[in-house]
Amino acid sequence: MKIPDLINTYCPKCKKYTQHEVSIYKKGKERSMSLGARYHEKVKHGYGGQKYPELKRTAKTTKKVTLKLKCKECGYVIVKEGMRLRKTEMVESVKR
Repeated sequence: MKIPDLINTYCPKCKKYTQHEVSIYKKGKERSMSLGARYHEKVKHGYGGQKYPELKRTAKTTKKVTLKLKCKECGYVIVKEGMRLRKTEMVESVKR
């Protein structure tokens, strides 16, 4: 699906419709020293092996894409709930 890089939508901070820059949300790097990661690493070692079953094959053919909308006036960021898409493409919006 082709997604425009500029969308005119409502900004709750400005309380009016403004131009928003659109980008695709990407997950940040996981911390290897977080409590959950250390615990999982500890449980994986020794007798018993993996804590929960490893995923052998994927059931879904699409991934959910989450959009980040940044207001051009105030810089407020809105995270839109994702939709299932096979392929996303950012398209430059046409100025009228």
